[in-house]
Amino acid sequence: MKDIKIPIERVRELAEQGDAKMQCLLGDCYESGEKVKQNYKEAVKWYRKAAEQGYADAQSNLGFSYANGEGVEQNQKEAIKWWLKAAEQNNPFAQYNLGACYHIGDGVERNDEEAIKWWLKAAEQGHSKAQCNLGACYWQGQGTEQNQKEVAKWWRKAAEQGISQAQFNLGICYYNGQGVKQNYREAAKWHQKAAEQGISQAQYNLGICYYNGRGVEQNYEKAVKWYRKAAVQGNAYAQFNLGICYNNGQGVKQNYKEAVKWYQKAAVQGDPDAQFKLGNSYYNGQGVKQNYKEAVKWYQKAAVQGDPDAQFNLGCCYDIGHGVEQNYKEAAKWYRKAAEQGHAKAQNNLGLSYAYGEGVKQSYEEAKKWWMKAAEQGQAESIKSLEVLIKNGLVENPF
Repeated sequence: MKDIKIPIERVRELAEQGDAKMQCLLGDCYESGEKVKQNYKEAVKWYRKAAEQGYADAQSNLGFSYANGEGVEQNQKEAIKWWLKAAEQNNPFAQYNLGACYHIGDGVERNDEEAIKWWLKAAEQGHSKAQCNLGACYWQGQGTEQNQKEVAKWWRKAAEQGISQAQFNLGICYYNGQGVKQNYREAAKWHQKAAEQGISQAQYNLGICYYNGRGVEQNYEKAVKWYRKAAVQGNAYAQFNLGICYNNGQGVKQNYKEAVKWYQKAAVQGDPDAQFKLGNSYYNGQGVKQNYKEAVKWYQKAAVQGDPDAQFNLGCCYDIGHGVEQNYKEAAKWYRKAAEQGHAKAQNNLGLSYAYGEGVKQSYEEAKKWWMKAAEQGQAESIKSLEVLIKNGLVENPF
């Protein structure tokens, strides 16, 4: 609230004489506790007097009082009633709040068209949050057709007013070339602004920019800095990438224990890449005591999410009985899942399963099929196995 230059006695005198502007100002004083003892009931009293005279700011403020239950019993319908009166007089705050009510169906029936109508009115008057929300509507096609140029336009307006979410969103637009010409420098610029305001995903994205040298000069130390900021806020992607940096000694001194620590944090949040890497750490005893059962546990979690590397490794564990009882059927099952995603080593091993009839019905033709797929990817073992099949006349020469 702006500092009130007029003596409070004069404000009260004019308010009591019926001056709507001063009535609203006196309500502001009671609402904020400036120059008078804070008293929400008194604030509502004076807002109402001004509102009933048609003063838009007071109508908007009275709507807030009803919405928040401050000085009056909470009543969303009354809030909407007063916001509508103020919105029709072009009060941007009331327009923004009215749009929010229609967007979520709070006190009114949900209506995306009405939401965008009121947000557009507020946005055109420079209301930054309305601009940000309007951009999101154009992005998602809610209440209007999708329009990437309108998305970038409104997010830019909000971003330039310091709205962190809009800054992050605009960075995404520049990174992907959505609604604007792709420009990694601009992407990094806007991610930086949002990152400095604590948006974890922007911090993570800025870390990506520094790690890959996109829009900024490659700098692993700065990548680690931003990954860490996002990681401590619980961002699983950043936690995983920070683990990678510790594992590889990029931007930090190599430290397998720290790598495992960050993999673990991301893995328990369900990140399949982290689950796979954590499984590897346990399998190889890197940064943690070797434990095949723990390795299998984490491979399983990643595998059921469709990670082909984890599916292959899980298949290997079943194949040789590491961390689980040896089970060729389970091995073939997981090899197949990875193989169908194009995993060359899994294709090779599935071919072996068919060649030896381990976990599947023996079939040289099926073995040939999977070895050919692996061979097309340059899998040397599969190429040799195919040559043996052909040489021994077990399958026709496909070449």
